[in-house]
Amino acid sequence: MKLKASTLLACLPLLAAMPAAAGEIAFEGNSKPACEITPAKSTGLNKIYVLYDTQGVGMSYKPAREGNTVVWTKWTAGAAYGQELPQVKVLQDGTSYLAQVEPNCGYTLQEGDSYTYVWVMNYADYRLRLEGIAPDGEGDCSTATLKVEGSGPEMTYYTITGVRKSLDRDMKLSYSTLVCNSDTTAYESRDTTETEENFKSTLVVPAPLCNTTFTLTGDRFLDYWGESQSVTSDLYTTQAIACTTRARQEARNNDNERTSDTEGVLGGSAPATITFSAIVTDAVNFKEWQEATDADFNNIILQLSDLETTQTFTEAGTYYWRFTCSNGNGTCDATSSTYTVNIGESELLVPNFFSPGSTEGVNDVWKVSYKSIVKFHCWIFNSWGTQVCELKDPGQGWDGKYKGKLVDPGVYYYVIQAEGSDGHKYKKSGDINILRYKKNNGTGTGTTTGE
Repeated sequence: MKLKASTLLACLPLLAAMPAAAGEIAFEGNSKPACEITPAKSTGLNKIYVLYDTQGVGMSYKPAREGNTVVWTKWTAGAAYGQELPQVKVLQDGTSYLAQVEPNCGYTLQEGDSYTYVWVMNYADYRLRLEGIAPDGEGDCSTATLKVEGSGPEMTYYTITGVRKSLDRDMKLSYSTLVCNSDTTAYESRDTTETEENFKSTLVVPAPLCNTTFTLTGDRFLDYWGESQSVTSDLYTTQAIACTTRARQEARNNDNERTSDTEGVLGGSAPATITFSAIVTDAVNFKEWQEATDADFNNIILQLSDLETTQTFTEAGTYYWRFTCSNGNGTCDATSSTYTVNIGESELLVPNFFSPGSTEGVNDVWKVSYKSIVKFHCWIFNSWGTQVCELKDPGQGWDGKYKGKLVDPGVYYYVIQAEGSDGHKYKKSGDINILRYKKNNGTGTGTTTGE
């Protein structure tokens, strides 16, 4: 079965518009109005008329110009094989009239050099009858199969060149499924409508992600005449599942931390805290986050039966994460894409001078430059051995103050003990030179001198 997206189609008009017929066509004696359709230009037809029942229905044509003679021909497999209709009567006003229209055939109406081509169809010969609809078995992970009881012959017609075509019944199959809402990060129920072009005793549709009933209605011709039919199935129990996952890394806005330059890459400088979360559909019974040392997940080192988990990566290396789930009987499963976490080797660089109290925001805070430092302790002393600052986070810095006041310029000393994500231990010590800059009086460019 070929499905297409649901659209609202009216009988007037259906397809691309064509130039209006030269004269006026009308039907008399019909119990319900004719459904007028404008077919594709490639058919050569100006109109297709679907009549509720052609029994006792007459067809008339009023020429565009009074006094014009109209020649009627009837055909089935192409206008070139048309046969003239001698039984056509001409009324006083010039309207030509066929007392009993012949169904399921084409008509050519020749008015001088103007030709009008139409096809007249008797819906009674193709009437849709819907008697029932039911799921055929439990379905599978991707499709649901439905059995339809009833009938609805193909509504065939021919183009003016004799090409066989069929009218679209536009039958509607409605059911519910689940759709992921990216704003609320949850699956929500949504009504879905598929359009079936013609009656089929077997329908195959994408498997719904929740338990639902199926309702088949139609067709568009019965809709037009107010006699639409509808059948609804018993409750369908879905086996299909789906999952949606994401990974969010906690941001650190430390200007002295060397992180990954690649947007969207997880990891970078340790410690890296990442939250892995998943949402699943109704039929999911088993769920698991997995961590592996290889991209093929041959060596899984961690399994967590949670929808969300937060992990802090403190060791250098590459880690692979994915989410997997399945339904209750294990017949359907789903696996997310793989999240790769790269934790780089550690680095620790120590500056040896800065200038607090000079130009704000320009080298006025002493900070180390680092990457993947998971343990850090720093002490700073003056030349008399007095501790003037202590830092316990590599993202912290010294603003050159002691007890709320800027210290004097000169030489200070630091001692650092740290450890990287790769296990490397750092023991560093050295001097820090505090410079104080002075600007010359007057205008012009200021010169700087170190005190």
